[in-house]
Amino acid sequence: MAFNVQQFRASLQLDGARASLFEVVMNLPPAAGFTALDQEIRFKARATSLPGDSMSSISVPYFGREIKVAGTRTFPDWSFTVINDENFLIRNNLELWMSALNAHVANIRNPATATMAQYQADAMVTQYAKTGEIIKQYKMIGCFPTDVAAIDLDWSEGDRIEEFTVTLAYQWWECIFPVPTTDTVGVI
Repeated sequence: MAFNVQQFRASLQLDGARASLFEVVMNLPPAAGFTALDQEIRFKARATSLPGDSMSSISVPYFGREIKVAGTRTFPDWSFTVINDENFLIRNNLELWMSALNAHVANIRNPATATMAQYQADAMVTQYAKTGEIIKQYKMIGCFPTDVAAIDLDWSEGDRIEEFTVTLAYQWWECIFPVPTTDTVGVI
């Protein structure tokens, strides 16, 4: 096939999705007295990704040959980058969340976070069109932090706002928009 820029332009009908048009919404679980952070995270989650999806394959040998069959679906950790404000509100609450799961010194869990329902929370990432309409939306079910990254400090960075990355494990994701249809087996 010969190069044809007109065909390429025609195939990009909606001018391409923009990576900068998104928001993250997440609140901390109600246990252990965390501060509500949904608005803070909505405005300060500077970078993230739409969640990944992986399917393992199982090799089955037969007469010296292998066939592959579908295995188990897994959901890799999800992360987002936070703009840090001087009140450290998001970071402080994430550190409290992790400490409630396992204290630094005592090496125990806070009784207020004894069950998954008490320490896990759902999160949502929404991708917007250039017109402001929602074009894709994922809900991560049962999130909890596995890593609150270090914040680098540097005397030569006087014109830079601090940022840090939060990594969350979660149980699975659901595609909320576009609304899944029931005309296929195994709807997402």
